[in-house]
Amino acid sequence: WDDDVDLEALVNDMNSSFETLYSHTDSSPLLHNGHALLPGLHVTLQVLSLWAYRRLQEEEQQVRPASLPAIPNPFPELCSPSGSPVLTTLQPNQIIKVFGEDGTGKVVEVPADMTARDVCQLLVLRSHCVDDNCWSLVEHHPLLGLERSLEDHELVVQVQACMSSESRFVFRKNYAKYEFFKNPLNFFPEQMVALCQESNGTIPPSQLLKNFLNSSCCPEIQGFLYLKETGRKSWKKLCMFLRRSGLYYSTKATSKEPRHLQLLSDLEESCMFTVTTGRKMHNAPTDYLFCIKPVKVQREQKEVRMLCAEDEQSRTCWMTAFRLLKYGIQLYQNFKIPQQRKAPLAPFSAPVRSVSENSLVAMDFSGRTGRVIDNPVEAQSAAMEEGHSWRKRSQRMNVLRSPSPLHPSSLSSVIHRTQLWFHGRIVREESHRMIMQQGQVDGLFLVRDSQSNPKAFVLTLCHHQKIKHFQILPFEEDGQIFFSLDEGTTKFNDLIHLVEFYQLNRGVLPCKLKHPCTVIAL
Repeated sequence: WDDDVDLEALVNDMNSSFETLYSHTDSSPLLHNGHALLPGLHVTLQVLSLWAYRRLQEEEQQVRPASLPAIPNPFPELCSPSGSPVLTTLQPNQIIKVFGEDGTGKVVEVPADMTARDVCQLLVLRSHCVDDNCWSLVEHHPLLGLERSLEDHELVVQVQACMSSESRFVFRKNYAKYEFFKNPLNFFPEQMVALCQESNGTIPPSQLLKNFLNSSCCPEIQGFLYLKETGRKSWKKLCMFLRRSGLYYSTKATSKEPRHLQLLSDLEESCMFTVTTGRKMHNAPTDYLFCIKPVKVQREQKEVRMLCAEDEQSRTCWMTAFRLLKYGIQLYQNFKIPQQRKAPLAPFSAPVRSVSENSLVAMDFSGRTGRVIDNPVEAQSAAMEEGHSWRKRSQRMNVLRSPSPLHPSSLSSVIHRTQLWFHGRIVREESHRMIMQQGQVDGLFLVRDSQSNPKAFVLTLCHHQKIKHFQILPFEEDGQIFFSLDEGTTKFNDLIHLVEFYQLNRGVLPCKLKHPCTVIAL
């Protein structure tokens, strides 16, 4: 064929001819005198098929990309990992080191979506602690002298990304984390809450918390605070107002007019810390220091706004209101999660006991025959006496089993050292620090050795956000040592018995012993 032959028209003509030739039923070629009418037909079809195949390939390479419609890829993240919004957000697990209060550390592998509550639950299991939902992960900055307890919903990896290399996480008890939901009046004095002043103190505590958690309401905390001037050691007393939009101070006495209010810190981009370096380090007017630190600031001291309150109650009020206004309903959800886990046990007012335990009754075997004790007071007294006798029998058995026998009185003087609330020879200042770090709630206590009397002990107790000390004196009677808090009126065989008694009875103390100040080794 010549170059100017129209091959497409030729193929169409041949197709019509083929339809005519093969229109008979048996589809066999027409013959004339035993010869095919078109002897080159088979070869011609092969050549045309090869030409059509090559022409089709050329058209696919040149025409297809521009002519065919583009079909969107339903899974682009699987075909282009570099630009994938899903695969780029997946991060490998991070390695963090958590320290205990005794200085021991433990390495933990933390996924990117692991919260502070999850890390605490993991450390509770690994350290075989009692899971009472009072453990907290603390962000500690030794160079700045600051620390704060992470909220349960905060992602640990994100917090670590904003920490310096010298900063660390500390695993610690925090009994006051959600105490304001149980006793709001102890945390929000009426004179500091603007809504209470406007309503003459008629707002119930439950409604006060709802106003903080409700984003449509605008509660306000007001009062005087000392502010450390930037770049100086001097402090200035200012009237401040804490609102949902931030912390403001008035440039004109106690005026609330917008033209007199200056924004000191934004809540969203900042966190509130307690100051651990002490009053003398910052030349503070009082001992109740705290500060506001931007989240992204690591070491710059000048970016930290140092504040000082008049007393512990006002400092607690400012710090608690800051958390409520910043996180809102999220804090209440964090508080309710442990209670929801225990929801099936809520209808029971007492622990469920087996049938055999419920069928037990108090018996008196002092006479020839046993009798049932019907009087509850007499039954309780019999149980106490039985407990005393059991304790004496166990002490005698320990003495017999010991390779170096001790006198029962000597055993009573050392058996308390195995308890988590006993901290040995620590000074008064150290006991204050431990109580403050673990939350100044009513009933938080520890027992330590007395510095003034080597044979005595000291009970350190927190009540109404004040730390008090009570001396435990030894008394000898009939060759046996007893311990007492009320100068011998109520005596106990050992400190364990004494603590157990005051956990059930207030006695001479301002409140019962509720929360042991605990230090564990990770």
